[in-house]
Amino acid sequence: MKRTALITGASSGIGKACAFVLAKEGYRLILCARRTERLQELEETIKNEHPGTDVYTFTLDVRDAAAVQDAISALPEAWKNIDVLINNAGLSQGLDPIQAGKLSDWDTMIDTNVKGLLYVSRAVIPLLEKSSNAHIINIGSIAGKEVYPNGNVYCASKHAVDALNKAMRIDLLEKGIRVSAINPGMVETEFSEVRFHGDTERAKAVYKGVDALTGQDIAEVIAFVLSRRAHININDLLIMPTAQATGTIVNRK
Repeated sequence: MKRTALITGASSGIGKACAFVLAKEGYRLILCARRTERLQELEETIKNEHPGTDVYTFTLDVRDAAAVQDAISALPEAWKNIDVLINNAGLSQGLDPIQAGKLSDWDTMIDTNVKGLLYVSRAVIPLLEKSSNAHIINIGSIAGKEVYPNGNVYCASKHAVDALNKAMRIDLLEKGIRVSAINPGMVETEFSEVRFHGDTERAKAVYKGVDALTGQDIAEVIAFVLSRRAHININDLLIMPTAQATGTIVNRK
C-alpha cells in the first residue's frame, strides 16, 4: 500500500519541494495552501513529471480553525487513510525590535506558526491513529533554537513549535505515532520576501554571497526521516548551510 502524506503550505518553498520528492518516492499526496491557482499548477506538474501519482488538493488557510476542521472532515473516504502529516505552513512577518513591532505581524505569525499547526494536527491526528505507520513532521527553524536581534515574536513562535513537537511525541507515544522536528537554517525560498512584505531587493540581500539551503535539500532530509524503519524515530534535526554557524553568523563571499 502506498503511504499518503498531507502537506500544508504546499504551494511554494519547502512544502512544494516535499510534494515533488515524495511523489518520486511513490506517495499519494494531499496538498493544501492558500493559493488555489498555484496548487492547481503544482498538481498538474507533479502528474506530468510522475505519472500515476495520486494527488488531491484543496485551498486552506490554517489560521481558520473551522475551515481546517471542515476541510479534513470533507476529505473523500479514499483520502482519509493518512499516514504522514507535514506541518509546513509557516511564515515570518517583519524584522523589527519588539518596541516597534506591528501587532498585525505578531498576530499573523502566532496564528499561522502556532495555532495553525495545532488546528491541523488536532484535525488530522484521529486519521493518523488508524495508520500502522503514522508520522508527523513539524517544520521548525533555527529560530526555535536560539533568539536573534529583532526576531522576537518569530523566534517565540518557533520556540513554541519546538515545545509542541516534544509534547506531541509524549502525548502520542502510546498511539505509536512518530513525531519529528526539522529545523532549517537559511533556506532560499519566498521566506524573506514574505518577511519583508514583498520587498524583493531586501529579501535578495539576505542570501547574497551565501550558498543557502534549498527547499529540495530539506525535502530530501524529510524523505530520509520518513523512510526509517517503524521502530526508529528521528526526534529533532537542525540543518544549516555550511556557511552558517548561528542564526546571525554567516560567512558571505
